[in-house]
Amino acid sequence: MKKHFVLKLVPCRPTFAQDMTAEERAIMQQHVVYWRDLMNKGFVLAYGPVLDPVGVYGLGLVGVDNEEQVKEFIASDPAATINSYEFYQMRAIVPEKAK
Repeated sequence: MKKHFVLKLVPCRPTFAQDMTAEERAIMQQHVVYWRDLMNKGFVLAYGPVLDPVGVYGLGLVGVDNEEQVKEFIASDPAATINSYEFYQMRAIVPEKAK
């Protein structure tokens, strides 16, 4: 049975979404491709920016075998070089797969 985790990508500064440098934007574009690939492989249920008026941040929901996979996903994310992550296990209710 898969374990679910919610991941929060915490930007390096509150204004990050509005004032990214060209280098930061390129990293974030790689970040989107990275998580889309994991989604296509069946690990990611949803991900994207949360438009919180206090400050935009990223949020994702993953289904994995263990917490180590989450740590590996985070460590391999290009965005982790300029931002940080928080993650927590979640008792997610997700659609059942057809039998």
